[in-house]
Amino acid sequence: MKPFSVGIVGAGIGKEHIQAYQQLPEMFAVTAVTTASVQETQDTAQQFSIPHIAADFDTLCARDDLDIINICTPNHLHLPMALQALAAGKHVVLEKPVAGSLADIDRLIQAEADSGKRAMPIFQYRFGHGLQKLKALQAAGLTGQAHLTTVETLWRRRPDYYARPWRGKWDTEMGGALVTLAIHAHDILSYVLGPVKNVTVRMKTAVNPIETEDTVAAALEMADGSLATLAVTTGSSREISRHRFCFANLTAESNTTPYNSSSDPWQFHGDTPEIQAQIDAVLAEFVPLPERFVGQFYRFHQSLTQGTNLPVTLADARQSAELLTALYDAARKETAVSLPITPDHPLYQGWQPG
Repeated sequence: MKPFSVGIVGAGIGKEHIQAYQQLPEMFAVTAVTTASVQETQDTAQQFSIPHIAADFDTLCARDDLDIINICTPNHLHLPMALQALAAGKHVVLEKPVAGSLADIDRLIQAEADSGKRAMPIFQYRFGHGLQKLKALQAAGLTGQAHLTTVETLWRRRPDYYARPWRGKWDTEMGGALVTLAIHAHDILSYVLGPVKNVTVRMKTAVNPIETEDTVAAALEMADGSLATLAVTTGSSREISRHRFCFANLTAESNTTPYNSSSDPWQFHGDTPEIQAQIDAVLAEFVPLPERFVGQFYRFHQSLTQGTNLPVTLADARQSAELLTALYDAARKETAVSLPITPDHPLYQGWQPG
């Protein structure tokens, strides 16, 4: 089968996407690119041996030789570009956040259905080997009921990070550390445990002089009855990311590498020697697939060729946005907020202030 032809827009995180596609040459070929400037577009094409450049996004979408448009632009451009690419008859790969409101994500879900094409949000951390081992243990019925989960995203961002004019602003970044940084860690929580039932939260802008939040402490009750805490800051001199899941039968703890915590090594501690033996037996049979972007694109190819469910869906992105909406609402009200968020909710049209 001929590789799917991919057009990339954006060359920040887009470069990591290109590198991942190029590790799967039998599945994908990046054949066109466009960025915010002619020079950057030319440099990116040369760096990655991409044969075609497009003057702008309209030109990229108009190419009839592209199967997929991969969107890696500033946050506020994600939705209009995704809608345009679907209307042009392309599959879409879309960086997070896919949109700035539940209403807009619902528009995108409808546009995907109307187009007959597939739209896949990026949540590449789902595919780390450590996390996939936990999913294997869960699928084997070994975890038991969840009790408590702690999620930490403790990173460092200095003023130079916000030198890009779209960062740190509600209109263009559409939020702060919750939207751009911790969104992956919080997606993992729901990926393992399912929906959130209610949230309470305190958030501040404490580290840098920006419009949006950069420090957050939240307490959650999950729909399964377990509790969870979220801790987020851009002011940690030692950067770590960490998940710790306390189940009835075992405790699972990630490594603390800030940008690769879903990968090995993870620790799995059974509550009894007998349970530990069962854990060890499942892990001995674990077959690793590719990780991160490569892992997500590998599974994306399987979905396109076999007609199966996408590895990450717009429904997953909606669940992530629903949590964001509830967190911002709870912080402003200084009270608990319950989920789901319905269309009559005041923040259904967007969590940005005003």
